[in-house]
Amino acid sequence: MIIIRSPLRISIGGGGTDIPSYYKKKGGFFISAAINKYVYVTITEPFQNGIYLKYSQIEKVKTISSIKHKIIREVLKSELQNNKIEITTLTDIPAKTGLGSSGSFSTALIKAIYTFNQKMIGRRELAEKACEIEIKKLNQPSGKQDQYISVYGGVSEFSIKKNGFVTAKNLKIDKNTILNLEDNLLLFFTGFSRDSSFILNEQNQKTIKKDNEIIKNLDFVKSLGLEIKKTLIKGDCDYFGKLLDEHWKHKLKRSKNMSNDIINNVYDYAMKNGALGGKLIGAGGGGFLLFYSKTPNKLRQALSKKKLEEVRFKFDFEGVKRIF
Repeated sequence: MIIIRSPLRISIGGGGTDIPSYYKKKGGFFISAAINKYVYVTITEPFQNGIYLKYSQIEKVKTISSIKHKIIREVLKSELQNNKIEITTLTDIPAKTGLGSSGSFSTALIKAIYTFNQKMIGRRELAEKACEIEIKKLNQPSGKQDQYISVYGGVSEFSIKKNGFVTAKNLKIDKNTILNLEDNLLLFFTGFSRDSSFILNEQNQKTIKKDNEIIKNLDFVKSLGLEIKKTLIKGDCDYFGKLLDEHWKHKLKRSKNMSNDIINNVYDYAMKNGALGGKLIGAGGGGFLLFYSKTPNKLRQALSKKKLEEVRFKFDFEGVKRIF
């Protein structure tokens, strides 16, 4: 049996600049953090020939082309050496909630298949293979953030050149700042799950058409990402919280589908009860709200009255790895 785990993530700054329609014009920059909530992929070899898949659905097929799950189908097309395999997937947090589960799943599955085939794969190659499958082969309007942070882990910065080459670095922040962030960043489920592709496709099409407003917005978001980098290196977490609020205000301008009245009311309520700033994680439309607060218990108690479920987390510094 092979078990691979891949971390989910929270986006810290610069999100949206990792999409090809933008970085091919301007280059991208974003900061992301892997957290200790995971996607797990398990592989075993069954007694009988066939492809056995267990995720939110169950599939038993004889050929790869018959597989309904798009990512599994594309990975097995290029990597599976025979039609005798059983793949089971589990997640700590459901998909379509903005924590990058699709990218995490892709990297976990590819690494699992390589391990099954007794082959090695480097971090960059793994991240790029996952990106190729989701962005090129499946034509998803997504970026490179989720795949890269799931592979590299930690609180990391990523620069993307116009040709798509990604430079990944651990952000040079001290231990006290890490502990401060883990204590004072709070993650709450809004109660809405969503398909991010609609919002991302809207942004993608506007950028392709050289919509000045969306490009200026992403330019500013990229500059905010660079400012957040400087702020975290200095250890000024309070200012970081305020920059999150600025980031959210500009994110809202990218699409009328980014938020809704319920999410806006929760955000405003949080800001009145101890949050210095926050934002929806991921493309928007639902999923998780992330807040930074100097008084986390006060904010926690306030949002419990709104019946929001909190997911407590710490950072993951290992990235995708084999655990069995």
